[in-house]
Amino acid sequence: MVFAPGEKPGSEPEEVKLQKASKQIVQNAILQAVQQVSQESRQNGERARDSQGILQLGVGELTKKHEKK
Repeated sequence: MVFAPGEKPGSEPEEVKLQKASKQIVQNAILQAVQQVSQESRQNGERARDSQGILQLGVGELTKKHEKK
């Protein structure tokens, strides 16, 4: 096996280190994106439930107003 100048036997070549670092960066970015999408989905689900409650409240109020007339 031939080693580059300054490279010690048993140590990883610089290219391998860069590949591992790049892979880790990509994995972290993907994980962060998945977590963000998951969090936004939960928040949107909560908003949808809140909106349904408001709509139902609104319909009830309209019915009550109509009955008073």
